[in-house]
This record gives sequence, C-alpha cells and structure tokens, in this order.
Amino acid sequence: MLSIDAAAANDRGPRINYAGDLNILGRPAIAVIGARDASEDGKHRSYQLGKQLASRGITVVSGLAAGIDRNALEGAIQAGGKVAAVIGTPIDTAYPAANKRLQELIAANHLLVSQFPNGSRVFPSNFPARNRTMAALTDASVIIEASESSGTLHQAAECKRLGRWLVIAKNMLDNHRAEWPKKFLSYEKCHVLVNTDKLLEAVYGI
Repeated sequence: MLSIDAAAANDRGPRINYAGDLNILGRPAIAVIGARDASEDGKHRSYQLGKQLASRGITVVSGLAAGIDRNALEGAIQAGGKVAAVIGTPIDTAYPAANKRLQELIAANHLLVSQFPNGSRVFPSNFPARNRTMAALTDASVIIEASESSGTLHQAAECKRLGRWLVIAKNMLDNHRAEWPKKFLSYEKCHVLVNTDKLLEAVYGI
C-alpha cells in the first residue's frame, strides 16, 4: 500500500492510500454509482454502462458496494477496461465481505483507493466521505438508481459544489416517487442519461 497527497498531485482531493496503478486516474474517469439494494434492471444497466464506458477508453470508478457499484466495475473489467474502486474502509478491509475477491483483483490489476489508513475503525460517516472523494477524482458521476436517503446523494451534492458533471439516469426522472432528481436538474452540468454516446458528448465533447 502506498500513500499520496492527491490534493498536491492533481488538486482533486485529500490524502489517499492506494494499491495498484495510480496512473489509471490520469485517464478520463467517470463514476457509476447507486443503490446497494438495486433492482435487477438497475444492476443490468450499470453493468452495461460499465462495459460501454470501458470500451471507449474511460476509466470506470465506483465504490465497491453491493448492487450498482459492483456491477459497473465488473462490466468494465469484462470489457477489458481499467477501473478504480474508491472504498469507505481501509485498504486492508473488505466491505461487504462478499466483494473481497473483487477488491483483491482490483488492487492487483487496477486501482484501489481509500482515504482511511489501515487499522482505523470504520464509521458510517466514512461512506459519505468516500462519495465526496469519488466526485473529486472523476470528471462525472452517473447515478443509476438511488433512494431519497441514499448516500449517493452526497456525491451528487459534491459534484455540484466542485463543478463536476452530474448524470442522472432517465429512469430516475420517470420514477414519480423519486423527488431528489428535481433538486439537481437546474444545475448547468446536470445531464440526463439516455445513452452512452450522448453522455460522452456532454462531458467530453466527443
């Protein structure tokens, strides 16, 4: 495990600990995030978006939680792309435990990032902090599914604060029970996800 002051290195965040290839974050990077208890449709769309972004040379970043996060990372890896997992635990801890093998694979072949030193306790506040770091390390954050109380919304707010792109899946806007997207639609860098090509055109002009 290595440590680096990411704020000094690229003006994008706090001191971080990492395992793997830090150069992965030197490429265009998009976070794909959302609910742990995601629907099967949400998991499928997350997996497909991870594949499509990776096939276009985008680093796929996510939080290595169950649900949306894991599926986005697995889709990108399956497509032969590079991923970065930003976790809310120390690098020597896997949460959930079911993701331990995936976490080890990412540390060995991609990039695993944590702002929490080995041996430190894990608190609920770690995960909103993790989301804010993920917003800082990426060019855009795509929310596939999220409830009104989801920690993902901390990342949405941080995107707005930092001037990063915030991308909301169209199905969230079509879900009349979801009120939170309305809070962000007026943000000038908020984009509604219709397809991957339009997403890349909005964020990178390509």
